[in-house]
Parts: sequence; structure tokens; C-alpha cells
Amino acid sequence: MNAADLGLPVDVPSTALFTDQYELTMLQAALRGGTADRRSVFEVFTRRLPEGRRYGVVAGTGRVLDAVENFRFDAGVLGFLREHGIVDEPTLAWLADYRFGGDIWGYPEGEVYFPGSPILRVEGSFAECVLLETVILSILNHDSAIAAAASRMSSAAGGRRLIEMGARRTHELSAVASARAAYVGGFDSTSDLAAGFRYGIPTVGTSAHAFTLLHDTERDAFRAQVDSLGRGTTLLVDTYDVTEAVRTAVEVAGPELGAVRIDSGDLLLVAHRVRQQLDELGARDTRIIVTSDLDEYAIASLAAAPVDAYGVGTQLVTGSGHPTCSMVYKLVARAESADVRAPLVPVAKKSLGAKMSIGGRKWAARRLDADGAAEAEVVGTGPVPAGLADRQLLVELVKGGEVVAREPLEAARERHIAARAGLPMSATQLSRGEPVIPTEYV
Repeated sequence: MNAADLGLPVDVPSTALFTDQYELTMLQAALRGGTADRRSVFEVFTRRLPEGRRYGVVAGTGRVLDAVENFRFDAGVLGFLREHGIVDEPTLAWLADYRFGGDIWGYPEGEVYFPGSPILRVEGSFAECVLLETVILSILNHDSAIAAAASRMSSAAGGRRLIEMGARRTHELSAVASARAAYVGGFDSTSDLAAGFRYGIPTVGTSAHAFTLLHDTERDAFRAQVDSLGRGTTLLVDTYDVTEAVRTAVEVAGPELGAVRIDSGDLLLVAHRVRQQLDELGARDTRIIVTSDLDEYAIASLAAAPVDAYGVGTQLVTGSGHPTCSMVYKLVARAESADVRAPLVPVAKKSLGAKMSIGGRKWAARRLDADGAAEAEVVGTGPVPAGLADRQLLVELVKGGEVVAREPLEAARERHIAARAGLPMSATQLSRGEPVIPTEYV
């Protein structure tokens, strides 16, 4: 069942107003000036990675495809635009029939990217392509930032399980998108049920401190939880005294206790003490889960601790200090006229400082060294060199307005694991550094 069928807020009936007003005023002026039908090529890229990051992660592609399909101007939306005088009547008539009919190529979801990578290429008339700018950037900037943070955290976790639990730290709809992006980046589950419902991500959760405080004693709380959820449940042991709580937890659940969760204190020290105590009590298979405002650095610092899983919230859903990727959507080529046979002309903004862009419809390929590791991101506008023909990165996502590359979320997750493994080993270092491979323009 699709969430949209139930009218749930994790889906919206139309994405048409997830845009900036100037997209519509540009459309109106282009329609009046006779340039709206010129064939155009827009590209999404970033000029730099967030400071200190060595690679980026493409996430949100599947959501972009949904957004393009749902970009419709229904009667209510048109009424709003008319009532507020945002565009004129000829433009409203054009919008009433809007359906994106162009082509979209892009890096597949889960792939890594670097400065200048043409992450998404949107082709069609100027009018139909320019309207998609804001919603595409909104999705890709957010989801790719979360996925990049998740990727760093999953590298630091070294194979230990990761739980996304940041729903209460962000907007309710952002929480669903964040859980999806985190899953692409390497997380194993989420606490957010809307994300589980919408995207099929495994969900987990047991109890908070409030449940313990509700009861007259900690033993009563543990007994109630075990009676209800079984011995395999996870008991929260830091409400009062951790040592006493662990002892009580094993007495109540027995050595079959599934896990204990630690949410405060010196996690490295406490985890070692809890592991020793659990082993002495015969609960050798009881896992230890730690939470408490973790990020990739805190996770890395716990590498030597006897921890089985990490729960991450605030730092994950805020991109661990970098909540956006600074991606832009730029016109890089356009036809000389509205004639379908008119050739494309490269165009680019000329600017002082760091805001220059490179014109032309681009391809991208990743060159490998003799050992099979990536050594350069090669971006060009002319013929693809023979040696790179089978290393091209862009795939067809939309053809003639029809989505042709929808895939399970699991595919994007697996692709990211493979893409990250194909980078030089220094890519996963948490110390600040430059992009792990350079971008070369040919």
C-alpha cells in the first residue's frame, strides 16, 4: 500500500509549490518573450565539499523522481497563484497542462561524488526544466547531507549496527527523509515508524526513562517490559544506578536478556564495566547499545569499547555540522532558437570569486589506478575517451517524462557500500582533508 493512498503527510498530492516564486516569474517572462520553448540543459553540482569532507554521497534521487511525477498544478494551486497575482493568466493556462516531458540523467543513488560532478542533468524546454530547480535542490541538498554524515558514522562504527533515532530533533517530514538517507548511507534501522511505513526501513524501539520513572521501582518497570515484550527486549539501565540496574535486569530477564541501553555518562568506561558485569552474571550474549548525542567522532572513540550498536539522533539529522551540500542547479547549454533542430550552445555564468561555472552538457567517469581504486573524477563535454567509456557515472532516470530507473532502496544502500569501498583508503579518515580524488576537466 502506498502512503499517498491513505492521505498521510509523508506524501503530498502535489510538489508544484515546493518552489521559489522566481521560477514562475521567469517562466512568465520567457513565455512572453518567446524563449520558453528553447531546448535547455540544466545540471546539479557543487563547487566544493563541506569543509574537511573527503567525498559526498548522492541521496534523494528516488524522492526526486517522485517529486517530478507529482509536479502538477491542480485547481487549488492555480487558484492560489491567481488570487495572489503571482503570474498572469496566459502563464496559469500553461501551468494547468504542465507535465515534465524531458529527460533526466544522474549519478545513481548511493554513488559518491566530488566537486564539479554533474550529479543530475535535466534536459527539455527551458520552461519545463526551470520549474524543477527548487524542489530538486531541496531534496538533494538535504538527503545527500544526511547520507554523507551517515556514511562517515557507518565507517567509524566498523560493522557495528547503527540505529537512526533523530525524529524528535527535526521537522516531522524531514525526519522521514532523514531516515531514508541514513539507510542509504549505511544505517541499519530507524525509530521512526513513518519511515518504516513509507520506505520499508526496519524499525526498532523499546522504552525511555519515562517508563522507568512511571513505576514505583526499577524492578517493576523491567518486569512489566519483559512480561510484555519478552526476554529479548532492550532494558534502559541508566535511570538511577547502572550497576544495580544491570543486576536487576538480569535477575528479571535472565541470561536471555536481549540488550541493555546506556544513554549517559562516560560511555567508554561504563560500557566496559557493564560488559564485565553482564559476563559475570552469565548474560554473555546480552548486547550493549549506547546512545547520548553521538556523532562519527564519538563513535570512533568507542571502537575499543564492548559496544554492539549505536543510536544516533541530533548529529545525524543535522548532517553532523553540515546540513546542506551547497548544490546548485545551473543552465549549462541552450538552443539558439525554439527550432527542435537548433544546436545547443554552451552557456555559463562569469563571476569574480568562487561562483564561476563551466558551460556545456557534461559526462562524468571515474578513472581507476592499477589496483582498481579510484584515482580521479573525470568530467568532460566532448567525446568520452575510449578508456573511460565503461566507467561513465550518469544513468538515465527519466526518458520523455517517464521514470525509467526506479529501484528498491536496498539497491542504493548496496551501491553506496560498493562505491565507498572503491575509493582510496584515506576516504574514511575522519581527520580534515581535501577530496580524496581530484576532479579533472577534459
